[in-house]
Amino acid sequence: MKKIYHLGSCSTCKRILKELEPLDGVELQEIKSETITPKQLEQMAELSESYESLFSRRAVLFRQRGLHEKELSQNDYKDLILEHYTFLKRPVVMVDGQIFIGNSKKTVQAAKEALHS
Repeated sequence: MKKIYHLGSCSTCKRILKELEPLDGVELQEIKSETITPKQLEQMAELSESYESLFSRRAVLFRQRGLHEKELSQNDYKDLILEHYTFLKRPVVMVDGQIFIGNSKKTVQAAKEALHS
């Protein structure tokens, strides 16, 4: 299975999707219009081995809600990601049992190699 979770209005996601092309046979899920399900998030967490690794501390709501001052549990990370799409670190690229989270050059390059191997 090849799938990419992304945010359509995010310029970084747009740039990375272009970089990952061609995307033949890759399912794209725009997380604002098609909400992540608990089952999808569990699948991501199984591959990444934690909900925290999927959580974006760059989200505006992270500071607005004072979450940066709290100790968050795995369940907190899970609930927050399910509550609002902005808490998912993106993009998330899943390729045949592998997961690539975020937008670092190294991560994007590894995702590109996995998608096109």
